Amino acid sequence: MELGLHTFGDVDAAALDKGAEGARRIKDLLEEIELADQVGLDVFGLGEHHRPDYVVSSPAVVLAAAAARTKNIRLTSAVSVLSSDDPVRVFQQFSTLDLISNGRAEIMAGRGSFIESFPLFGYDLGDYDQLFAEKLDLLLAIQEQEIVTWSEGQLRPAINGRGVYPRPLQDPLPVWIAVGGTPQSVARAGAMGLPLAVAIIGGEYPRFAPFFNLYREAARRAGQDAAKLKTSINVHGFIADTTEAAADQFYGPQAEVMNRIGRERGWGPTSRAHFDQSRGPLGNLFVGEPELVAEKIIAAHKVFGMDRFLLQMAIGPMPHGQVMRGIELYGTKVAAIVRKEIGGVRKELTGSSDGAKPAA
Repeated sequence: MELGLHTFGDVDAAALDKGAEGARRIKDLLEEIELADQVGLDVFGLGEHHRPDYVVSSPAVVLAAAAARTKNIRLTSAVSVLSSDDPVRVFQQFSTLDLISNGRAEIMAGRGSFIESFPLFGYDLGDYDQLFAEKLDLLLAIQEQEIVTWSEGQLRPAINGRGVYPRPLQDPLPVWIAVGGTPQSVARAGAMGLPLAVAIIGGEYPRFAPFFNLYREAARRAGQDAAKLKTSINVHGFIADTTEAAADQFYGPQAEVMNRIGRERGWGPTSRAHFDQSRGPLGNLFVGEPELVAEKIIAAHKVFGMDRFLLQMAIGPMPHGQVMRGIELYGTKVAAIVRKEIGGVRKELTGSSDGAKPAA
């Protein structure tokens, strides 16, 4: 199983000098990705947002900077908001990233958890589902062939025999589908034979098991090769030297983010009691000392049988030093325990398990 991290690049939305605040966060973020590579983690993902509280609106650009400072770690969007972008440009950007990184790029495509990009780029929210379906179809056509002829859409103009360049080092360039729990999206990913990432940000995590069953059953019914299917869970959590320290350090920043988003969406405020319940054995938060988090990852693997686990530790105003310590513990202690129990991609701290070309 692959072990990794993802983040949205949170910044202080109230900062007077937004340029300086953005520069600070990008500097810290690149250090975090570099350390994740050094301690042997497998994947780092960046989400795309178009809000004042996040610095990453163009994951491929930041990941390209990270590619120049890393050697082994896979670099993915988490997610690319495909509905409000153009599939040709998304493919070109990540194909370029693949060349810079020597074959370590991935696209994680999704609708996104916010809607700001739709009016920003001139799209109608009424076309929310159709935009994603059409653009995913085009992205996969570009993934499969150099010269593209495509006329399946009503909202995106057709392409007639045009080449899309550059081509990636990986063939094909991996494309994952990320979902927040919509059964129709899960079933479609399975039927199309695409890797699936499920975001788990609330409730008891085992309740998401039916989505994985649905995904695999849809793939089976569509005649997809089960051996080629991949799944991931993307969760919130934090690792520190002690469980008490992890909980105390993570609660404030995580609560700040959840309450801010909650006010926008009509959720009730969170509390320390709810937080502590959520970090229990079946809760959605993976928070604690290395041994505890490793045990919870292993337990989740028994439920889902996933191929990848991505942890979001750098959330809200998490101090950079605490995030760096968490990454160090994740790579040197948590990963060792999980890989011993389950098996993993890395055989040693900074070397990959084999020289095989990464596959989708």
